[in-house]
Amino acid sequence: MESATPVIVAIDGPSGTGKSSTSKAVAAQLGLSYLDTGAQYRAITWWMVNNGIDIEDPAAIAAAAGKPEIVSGTDPQGPTITVDGVDVAGPIRTQEVTSKVSAVSAVPEVRARITELQRSIAASAADGIVVEGRDIGTTVLPDADLKIFLTASAEARAARRSGELKGADVHSTREALIKRDAADSSRKTSPLAKADDAVEVDTTELTLAQVIECVVTLVEEKRAGK
Repeated sequence: MESATPVIVAIDGPSGTGKSSTSKAVAAQLGLSYLDTGAQYRAITWWMVNNGIDIEDPAAIAAAAGKPEIVSGTDPQGPTITVDGVDVAGPIRTQEVTSKVSAVSAVPEVRARITELQRSIAASAADGIVVEGRDIGTTVLPDADLKIFLTASAEARAARRSGELKGADVHSTREALIKRDAADSSRKTSPLAKADDAVEVDTTELTLAQVIECVVTLVEEKRAGK
Protein backbone atom coordinates (compact mmCIF):
# COMPACT_ATOMS: atom_id res chain seq x y z
CA MET A 1 0.00 0.00 0.00
CA GLU A 2 1.36 3.42 -0.87
CA SER A 3 2.16 5.52 2.13
CA ALA A 4 -0.74 7.81 2.89
CA THR A 5 -0.92 10.90 5.04
CA PRO A 6 -0.89 9.93 8.73
CA VAL A 7 -4.36 10.34 10.14
CA ILE A 8 -5.58 10.34 13.73
CA VAL A 9 -9.07 8.87 14.09
CA ALA A 10 -11.05 9.15 17.34
CA ILE A 11 -13.91 6.67 17.80
CA ASP A 12 -16.11 7.21 20.84
CA GLY A 13 -19.38 5.78 22.08
CA PRO A 14 -20.93 3.69 24.85
CA SER A 15 -20.38 -0.05 25.42
CA GLY A 16 -21.82 -2.50 22.92
CA THR A 17 -21.86 -0.22 19.88
CA GLY A 18 -19.11 -2.18 18.14
CA LYS A 19 -16.27 0.25 18.91
CA SER A 20 -13.52 -2.31 19.46
CA SER A 21 -14.36 -4.61 16.56
CA THR A 22 -14.81 -1.66 14.22
CA SER A 23 -11.69 0.21 15.34
CA LYS A 24 -9.43 -2.85 15.08
CA ALA A 25 -10.73 -3.78 11.63
CA VAL A 26 -10.48 -0.22 10.27
CA ALA A 27 -6.93 0.17 11.60
CA ALA A 28 -5.86 -3.18 10.14
CA GLN A 29 -7.44 -2.42 6.76
CA LEU A 30 -5.84 1.02 6.49
CA GLY A 31 -2.44 0.19 7.98
CA LEU A 32 -2.93 2.31 11.09
CA SER A 33 -2.00 1.68 14.71
CA TYR A 34 -4.83 0.95 17.16
CA LEU A 35 -5.39 1.90 20.78
CA ASP A 36 -8.13 0.58 23.07
CA THR A 37 -8.25 3.23 25.79
CA GLY A 38 -10.89 1.32 27.74
CA ALA A 39 -8.36 -1.48 28.23
CA GLN A 40 -6.03 1.04 29.89
CA TYR A 41 -8.71 2.04 32.39
CA ARG A 42 -9.47 -1.62 32.98
CA ALA A 43 -5.74 -2.27 33.50
CA ILE A 44 -5.37 0.41 36.16
CA THR A 45 -8.59 -0.86 37.80
CA TRP A 46 -7.21 -4.42 37.81
CA TRP A 47 -4.02 -3.14 39.46
CA MET A 48 -6.02 -1.26 42.12
CA VAL A 49 -8.10 -4.37 42.92
CA ASN A 50 -5.02 -6.62 43.04
CA ASN A 51 -3.16 -4.24 45.29
CA GLY A 52 -5.96 -3.86 47.82
CA ILE A 53 -6.80 -0.22 47.03
CA ASP A 54 -10.27 0.69 48.32
CA ILE A 55 -12.34 1.35 45.19
CA GLU A 56 -14.84 3.31 47.32
CA ASP A 57 -12.11 5.79 48.32
CA PRO A 58 -11.26 8.28 45.54
CA ALA A 59 -8.37 9.71 47.59
CA ALA A 60 -6.75 6.27 47.86
CA ILE A 61 -7.21 5.70 44.13
CA ALA A 62 -5.75 9.15 43.36
CA ALA A 63 -2.71 8.49 45.56
CA ALA A 64 -1.96 5.22 43.72
CA ALA A 65 -2.74 6.41 40.18
CA GLY A 66 0.90 6.97 39.24
CA LYS A 67 2.22 3.63 40.48
CA PRO A 68 1.40 0.97 37.87
CA GLU A 69 3.35 0.92 34.61
CA ILE A 70 0.86 0.36 31.80
CA VAL A 71 2.12 -0.51 28.31
CA SER A 72 -0.22 -0.83 25.33
CA GLY A 73 0.78 -2.64 22.13
CA THR A 74 -0.85 -0.91 19.13
CA ASP A 75 -0.90 -3.66 16.48
CA PRO A 76 -4.58 -3.97 15.47
CA GLN A 77 -4.06 -7.64 14.56
CA GLY A 78 -2.95 -8.42 18.10
CA PRO A 79 -3.22 -5.54 20.56
CA THR A 80 -1.52 -6.21 23.89
CA ILE A 81 -1.61 -4.66 27.34
CA THR A 82 0.68 -5.22 30.29
CA VAL A 83 0.80 -3.84 33.83
CA ASP A 84 4.25 -3.88 35.45
CA GLY A 85 5.31 -6.38 32.80
CA VAL A 86 2.37 -8.76 33.39
CA ASP A 87 0.05 -9.62 30.48
CA VAL A 88 -3.42 -8.59 31.68
CA ALA A 89 -5.40 -8.89 28.42
CA GLY A 90 -7.52 -11.66 29.97
CA PRO A 91 -7.82 -10.61 33.63
CA ILE A 92 -9.02 -7.06 32.79
CA ARG A 93 -12.17 -8.49 31.14
CA THR A 94 -13.52 -10.15 34.30
CA GLN A 95 -16.85 -9.08 35.79
CA GLU A 96 -15.04 -7.86 38.91
CA VAL A 97 -13.00 -5.35 36.90
CA THR A 98 -15.99 -4.42 34.71
CA SER A 99 -18.08 -3.58 37.78
CA LYS A 100 -15.39 -1.29 39.23
CA VAL A 101 -13.93 0.46 36.17
CA SER A 102 -16.41 3.37 36.16
CA ALA A 103 -15.56 4.29 39.76
CA VAL A 104 -11.81 4.20 39.12
CA SER A 105 -12.15 6.03 35.78
CA ALA A 106 -14.07 8.87 37.43
CA VAL A 107 -11.09 9.88 39.60
CA PRO A 108 -9.45 12.96 37.99
CA GLU A 109 -5.90 11.84 38.81
CA VAL A 110 -6.51 8.53 37.03
CA ARG A 111 -7.89 10.29 33.96
CA ALA A 112 -4.97 12.73 33.89
CA ARG A 113 -2.47 9.87 34.07
CA ILE A 114 -4.15 7.74 31.39
CA THR A 115 -4.90 10.72 29.12
CA GLU A 116 -1.22 11.66 29.12
CA LEU A 117 -0.33 8.08 28.21
CA GLN A 118 -2.89 8.06 25.38
CA ARG A 119 -1.65 11.34 23.92
CA SER A 120 1.97 10.15 23.90
CA ILE A 121 0.98 6.92 22.11
CA ALA A 122 -1.04 8.83 19.49
CA ALA A 123 1.79 11.32 18.95
CA SER A 124 4.30 8.54 18.34
CA ALA A 125 2.18 6.63 15.79
CA ALA A 126 4.10 7.44 12.60
CA ASP A 127 1.48 6.20 10.13
CA GLY A 128 -1.54 7.36 12.09
CA ILE A 129 -3.78 5.65 14.61
CA VAL A 130 -7.36 4.73 15.46
CA VAL A 131 -8.04 5.53 19.12
CA GLU A 132 -11.27 4.25 20.64
CA GLY A 133 -12.87 5.19 23.93
CA ARG A 134 -15.40 7.49 25.53
CA ASP A 135 -13.71 10.90 25.65
CA ILE A 136 -11.19 10.77 22.81
CA GLY A 137 -12.76 13.35 20.51
CA THR A 138 -13.74 15.66 23.35
CA THR A 139 -10.79 15.49 25.77
CA VAL A 140 -7.89 13.24 24.80
CA LEU A 141 -7.44 14.20 21.14
CA PRO A 142 -9.65 17.23 20.48
CA ASP A 143 -7.59 17.96 17.34
CA ALA A 144 -8.07 14.47 15.85
CA ASP A 145 -8.37 14.52 12.05
CA LEU A 146 -11.61 12.56 12.16
CA LYS A 147 -14.03 12.00 15.04
CA ILE A 148 -16.68 9.31 14.95
CA PHE A 149 -19.35 8.67 17.58
CA LEU A 150 -20.94 5.21 17.41
CA THR A 151 -24.41 4.76 18.91
CA ALA A 152 -26.97 1.95 19.04
CA SER A 153 -30.16 1.23 20.93
CA ALA A 154 -29.77 -0.20 24.43
CA GLU A 155 -31.54 -3.37 23.24
CA ALA A 156 -29.14 -3.92 20.33
CA ARG A 157 -26.12 -3.25 22.52
CA ALA A 158 -27.33 -5.64 25.24
CA ALA A 159 -27.96 -8.39 22.68
CA ARG A 160 -24.43 -7.99 21.28
CA ARG A 161 -22.78 -7.78 24.66
CA SER A 162 -24.64 -10.80 26.07
CA GLY A 163 -23.64 -12.69 22.92
CA GLU A 164 -20.02 -11.78 23.67
CA LEU A 165 -20.50 -12.86 27.28
CA LYS A 166 -21.74 -16.29 26.15
CA GLY A 167 -25.27 -16.71 27.39
CA ALA A 168 -25.48 -13.75 29.73
CA ASP A 169 -29.03 -12.62 30.44
CA VAL A 170 -29.94 -9.88 27.95
CA HIS A 171 -32.18 -8.03 30.41
CA SER A 172 -29.54 -7.80 33.16
CA THR A 173 -26.90 -6.92 30.55
CA ARG A 174 -29.13 -4.10 29.30
CA GLU A 175 -29.60 -2.79 32.85
CA ALA A 176 -25.83 -2.92 33.45
CA LEU A 177 -25.13 -1.03 30.20
CA ILE A 178 -27.63 1.70 31.05
CA LYS A 179 -26.13 2.04 34.52
CA ARG A 180 -22.61 2.26 33.04
CA ASP A 181 -23.74 4.88 30.49
CA ALA A 182 -25.24 6.97 33.28
CA ALA A 183 -22.05 6.78 35.34
CA ASP A 184 -19.79 7.58 32.39
CA SER A 185 -21.98 10.39 31.06
CA SER A 186 -22.46 12.12 34.41
CA ARG A 187 -18.93 12.02 35.80
CA LYS A 188 -17.37 15.45 36.29
CA THR A 189 -14.05 14.68 34.57
CA SER A 190 -14.15 13.92 30.83
CA PRO A 191 -17.65 12.46 30.61
CA LEU A 192 -18.80 10.25 27.75
CA ALA A 193 -20.00 12.79 25.19
CA LYS A 194 -20.20 13.33 21.45
CA ALA A 195 -17.80 16.00 20.17
CA ASP A 196 -19.51 18.82 18.26
CA ASP A 197 -17.57 17.97 15.11
CA ALA A 198 -17.98 14.18 15.35
CA VAL A 199 -19.77 12.12 12.71
CA GLU A 200 -22.49 10.05 14.40
CA VAL A 201 -23.00 6.51 13.13
CA ASP A 202 -26.00 4.60 14.49
CA THR A 203 -25.07 0.90 14.35
CA THR A 204 -28.42 -0.49 15.56
CA GLU A 205 -29.53 -1.77 12.15
CA LEU A 206 -26.06 -2.29 10.65
CA THR A 207 -23.93 -5.40 10.49
CA LEU A 208 -20.36 -5.13 11.73
CA ALA A 209 -19.12 -5.31 8.11
CA GLN A 210 -21.35 -2.35 7.19
CA VAL A 211 -20.10 -0.28 10.13
CA ILE A 212 -16.48 -1.03 9.20
CA GLU A 213 -17.13 -0.11 5.56
CA CYS A 214 -18.78 3.15 6.62
CA VAL A 215 -15.87 4.16 8.87
CA VAL A 216 -13.19 3.14 6.33
CA THR A 217 -14.95 5.34 3.76
CA LEU A 218 -15.00 8.29 6.18
CA VAL A 219 -11.27 7.87 6.89
CA GLU A 220 -10.39 7.56 3.20
CA GLU A 221 -12.42 10.68 2.40
CA LYS A 222 -10.62 12.56 5.18
CA ARG A 223 -7.22 11.42 3.88
CA ALA A 224 -8.10 12.38 0.31
CA GLY A 225 -9.22 15.82 1.41
CA LYS A 226 -5.96 16.60 3.20
